[in-house]
Order: sequence, then structure tokens, then C-alpha cells
Amino acid sequence: MNTRLDRSALAALDLYTVYIGERLGFYRALAADGPATSTELSDRTGTNERLVREWLEQQAATGLLTVDDAAGAALERRYAIRDEEVPALADADHPSFTAHEAIEMVRNARSLPDVVESFRTGNAPPPLTWEPEGRAEWNRAKYLAKLGREWLPAVEPIDRRLKAVPPAKVADLACGTGWSSIAMAQAYPSIVVHGRDLDADAVATARDNAAARGLGDRVTFAVADASHPADPPYDLVTILEALHDMTRPVEVLRTAREMLAPGGSVLVADERVSDAFTADASERDRYVHGISVVACLPDAMGDPDSAMTGAVMRVDILRHYAADAGFGTVETLPVTDDDLRFYRLVP
Repeated sequence: MNTRLDRSALAALDLYTVYIGERLGFYRALAADGPATSTELSDRTGTNERLVREWLEQQAATGLLTVDDAAGAALERRYAIRDEEVPALADADHPSFTAHEAIEMVRNARSLPDVVESFRTGNAPPPLTWEPEGRAEWNRAKYLAKLGREWLPAVEPIDRRLKAVPPAKVADLACGTGWSSIAMAQAYPSIVVHGRDLDADAVATARDNAAARGLGDRVTFAVADASHPADPPYDLVTILEALHDMTRPVEVLRTAREMLAPGGSVLVADERVSDAFTADASERDRYVHGISVVACLPDAMGDPDSAMTGAVMRVDILRHYAADAGFGTVETLPVTDDDLRFYRLVP
């Protein structure tokens, strides 16, 4: 077999087993309560010892966990999570948390037969139900740590208005489970944020998340199409890692422009990819191309007026959409992030 495909198969199996550990709380239990035998970990998590033992052995074999005595009796070996692995595997609030990758890959795999059919018909696959995975919260920790503390403060006109009086009004389009809205409200304690998303389950989760943080009076959420006008005017409209998924991005941007108060701006964050297509591309470009094939582009099919953008939305594509929507200025912002590129759009 091709050695690259061998490595890919191994990586896929690692993600599947990480999915099991994340969903069942194994990593969190090891981080919170320390090393454990298979019996102890199964007791802590209410799971089957024999299956837990197999999982622990695989995790140590692949190097994600450590074991105190590999030669010891199977039921006596104690397994531990390294301190440096806790942020990635067990702490969903840490910016380095990446176990969500496993959730997303398993979720995407569920729809692959429908994606194959989409290739034949040109239609979108049926939407996945919320359960069993829910939605992987890719940017939760990053938004909470950086959106209001680093990224927005780096954009002087936006930061200045969000700190000013009267309190700014923000529309967060395609807000998902609400972490971007929450992060902005936490960083700027006078602003009001209205989050909107098509997914009713995501909106319900967003409302719970905001209420749990005591922000229900300033952060509200509604099930709504981003291309449909909301109650203007807004001092800031955000579209964070969502525009490439929208079937009608120009309509959404046009609506966002019409929602702006005088002096307001639209902030777009989307995938950071190379400015032009290249073969044998960087790992980042390869990742975005891959997720576009199995999820982002198929999901945008079916609408006869779909822009069919896909995840690989390069700078020139964004500029073209913004110009068609009537924006006079598209500023690529000096915000540093490995995965996202930021734009400020001004009428």
C-alpha cells in the first residue's frame, strides 16, 4: 500500500479513538483525577472495563498517553495524560484544544454516502441531525481568549467604537453556538450583541451559553437567515468563519451593508489559504481543500443561485463578493492567526 495512505489511515484511527476518549470523558477524568488503571478509569466514567483497557493500550501505543509499566499485568498498568497534552485533549476552554477535530471528522464521515450521491446529482446532502455529536465548537476557546482581547483591539476603528458611548450595537451573523457573541460582550461590557443563525439547535445552545455567563440581558439570539434584513442600524456586523459556507454570500454582504449605522463596518474572518491555487500545497491548504470536498462545498449545493464557493475562499474571491455587494473598501487586517484571515469592509 502507498505509504502516505498508510500514514493517513493511522491518523484517521487516532482521530476515531480521540473521538471516543473525548465523548466519554476519558481525557478529562485522567486530567482531573490522575493516572488510572483500566478498572479505575471505567469506574470513574461509568464505562466497560474491557473496552476501556483496549482504548488505554491503543492510546499508549500511539503515544497520546503514558503507561507506568508496559510489561506489567494488563489490569495493573496505570495510564496518565501528560501535562502538555491536557490543553489539547482535556481542556475545552484552552486555545490549544484540538480534540474537536475528532468530533468534526467523525461527524463528516457520517454523511459521506450522501456526499457521494451529491457528486452524482449536484444537490446538497441532507443536513446532519444535531445529535449524537452536536457541532464541534472549533473556535470556542480561541474566540474567548482572542476575539475581544487581541483581534478586535487590533482594529482601531472597531475597537474605538465598541468602547464608546452610546453603547455599540453588534450583529453577529451565523453565530453558531454563540461563543463569538459571548466573547465580544465579555470584552466590551457595554455593547449589545444580536446573534443570528439558521440552525435552531445551535441557537438554543447559544442562549444557554449566554445565560450561564450572565449575559442574557445584552446577548440575544434568533433563528434567522443572514441574508434577511435585521433591525438596523448596527455599528458592527460580524461574519466569522461562515461566509464561504453561505450559498448567497453577496446577498448576505449586501444585507450586512444595509444594516450598518453611519461609520459602521463589517468584519469578516474566513479561511487563511494561499492567494492562488498550487499543486503539492501547504498542509493548511491541503486541510481546507479536503474539508471543502467532503463538507463545505457539497453543503452549499442544491440552491440554483448558490455561489458554490467552497472552503477555499481566497482574498480575490472575497474582494469580488464585497464589490458586488456595494462595499467601497476591503481592508485585509493585520490580525495574526494561523487559520483565519480577517477583513474589514466599509461602504
